[in-house]
Amino acid sequence: MPENQELNFEGVERQPLATFTEKAYLDYSMYVILDRALPALGDGLKPVQRRIVYAMSELGLSAVAKHKKAALTVGDVLGKFHPHGDTACYEAMVLMAQSFAYRYPLIDGQGNWGSQDDPKSFAAMRYTEAKLTGYAEVLLAELSDGTVDWAPNYDGSRTEPVILPARLPNLLLNGTSGIAVGMATDIPPHNLREVAAACIHLLEEPEATLAALMKHVKGPDLPTGAEIISARADLREFYDKGVGAFKARATWEIEDGNAVITAFPYQVSPARVQEQIAEQMRAKKLPMLDELRDESDHENPTRLVLVPRSNRVDLVAVMNHLFATTDLERNYRVNLNIIGLDGRPRVMSLKAVLGDWLEFRTSTVTRRLQHRLGKVSRRLHILDGLLIAFLNLDEVIRIIRREDEPKPVLMKRFKLSDEQTEEILNTRLRHLARLEEMKIREEQKTLAAEREELEALLRSKAKLKKLIAAEIRADAERYGDERRTRIIEREAAQAIDETTLIPNELVTVVLSTGGWVRSAKGHDVDPGALPYKSGDAFQALARGRSLQPAVFIDSTGRTYMLPAHSLPGARGYGEPLSGRLDPPDGAKFAGVMIGEPEDLWLLASDAGYGFTVRLKDLLTDRRAGKTVLSVPENAHVLAPAPVPSADSLVAAVSSEGKLLAFPVSELPELPRGKGNKLYDIPGKKARARAELMTAVAVVPPGGTLVLWSGEQRKTLEWRDLEGYRGQRAQRGAVLKRGWPRRIERLEVQRPAQEL
Repeated sequence: MPENQELNFEGVERQPLATFTEKAYLDYSMYVILDRALPALGDGLKPVQRRIVYAMSELGLSAVAKHKKAALTVGDVLGKFHPHGDTACYEAMVLMAQSFAYRYPLIDGQGNWGSQDDPKSFAAMRYTEAKLTGYAEVLLAELSDGTVDWAPNYDGSRTEPVILPARLPNLLLNGTSGIAVGMATDIPPHNLREVAAACIHLLEEPEATLAALMKHVKGPDLPTGAEIISARADLREFYDKGVGAFKARATWEIEDGNAVITAFPYQVSPARVQEQIAEQMRAKKLPMLDELRDESDHENPTRLVLVPRSNRVDLVAVMNHLFATTDLERNYRVNLNIIGLDGRPRVMSLKAVLGDWLEFRTSTVTRRLQHRLGKVSRRLHILDGLLIAFLNLDEVIRIIRREDEPKPVLMKRFKLSDEQTEEILNTRLRHLARLEEMKIREEQKTLAAEREELEALLRSKAKLKKLIAAEIRADAERYGDERRTRIIEREAAQAIDETTLIPNELVTVVLSTGGWVRSAKGHDVDPGALPYKSGDAFQALARGRSLQPAVFIDSTGRTYMLPAHSLPGARGYGEPLSGRLDPPDGAKFAGVMIGEPEDLWLLASDAGYGFTVRLKDLLTDRRAGKTVLSVPENAHVLAPAPVPSADSLVAAVSSEGKLLAFPVSELPELPRGKGNKLYDIPGKKARARAELMTAVAVVPPGGTLVLWSGEQRKTLEWRDLEGYRGQRAQRGAVLKRGWPRRIERLEVQRPAQEL
């Protein structure tokens, strides 16, 4: 084959990849939008739902029939109309049977069809049974009256209705939700009687305003009851624009001093709410509650009891807290995105939905009347022929007996139509002989009157509207019920301030060398007496109150913050800080601080540098913390020291057994940085880390300095520090003879009057 010769396959279409991809994606998008995710305005159903309902009607599973296995319906739907997954089809069927999901269920299920706790907990289709509900007749009653168009099914072997002839706006009554490509729909359920009244009002007053319609449609009516707490302006917004949101809240009452929840919001799992409340009780965020009981049964489907610790507990405040922190209050998105009568999806207002549905209903009723008129006219035509045959029975019989082809002879002799003649010839002689002229004339009279009435209805728009209104009113009376969801405008719930639930008590935060932390009650805590994990030991502590933040500093000079009351108690080993914070790899926690935001603390590294800083400058909500102390290369961070007062002394000890005391006022106050030199370490020793500043503390006037070396403890009174006084950045004096050469930790005991 010559080079560069292009193969040319006959009959193969060539097109750019971009063009092909765009067309394929658009085709898929339109399929998802029109044939899967969005509901049609006429019957309010998606294709799979429509096919399920129609297939069940074809199987004879009406409201008065016996239940049949759900697998029978699913198999019929898949085999005849919907060649997709059986699981998806069955889930769509289950949804239409769940009374907590559908305001007016279309399917009457028998067996396990899921629960409000877990809507997906339904049994397999081979175990459950189903039939249509009485309400489903609203969609199917007029199907055989020539009211809708029919289309071939997926393989052309049979036909299926393009839409069902709904007698009520099922779209608003049951609502729906779906996600398509580039668009979604969220339509809440409504009350049948309210929507029917609005339809009748709009039918009689086509120019009715939204405000007039909302006098009938108060708002969504959720299957599980509860209450809608949004302002009327919020409801009006999504009814006007077709897009918006509303809030629903559980209903509760006080009974024998307990708070009893009697209804949950739509699509909220009671089990999930119980978990949320129980979790808060375990975390001690609800100390005013003593017990949580689920007393739901067949008589009381929803009954969750909250028992307070005493009769002084404000149950209203408790419930407001739970509304704000659990699923007892939920936001619901509204997006009235619907496939309109023109087959195109669009977002519609309440008036547009009702108006277009009334147009659909008017067209459906008109087609029904025309279909009936055609049947009546044909029957009258047949009766005219039968009457002629009855009056000329002998001659008719003679022609039939003598003629080889009696049909054209009868048509010519009595001026009959082909249809009339065929009916006469198909009538058995004994039936024809029994016909009575009076009966034929009586039927003619009845049908003639009906034809006149049908023609009058079709000629008069006013009469047609009156008929439609009467039928809507009758269906509302038959299938309607009282509103379940109360609409009460309320303020948004506010959670109780966590600090009001926690006692503001003295605590000591203890940090171990392994980075484990705990909070012990009181300030008289002996950290050495606490239990530690194998290989772990005490490192640092800070004394404060439970409502204050505990600030930790790591070996890289970064600080982190956790509420002191959120730390575990001192009975166990505590918990590792690395589980709640994100320090850099290899970093270790060096110390802890606690106190008021304006408290002053001394931060330092063992290279001899440091500065004072306000605690408020160390606070951060970030798990990764923030950099505060710049640590020289190879240096380590020392445990921070609180600064009790401006006339305190800084006490710094070195690894060579020297102690330097100087006024804290000589140190700068900085928000971050390396700081100034506290203790003079010669450059050569500093580079080799041959000498280190091992600990630092700030001693108030009258206080006592405790020096620790392992378990050995030595004390220096305030007056004894005079022998070690000097200026910042000096080398200090050697400790007393016989004292440990290396001091590992300093502790300050304040004067008795301060304690």
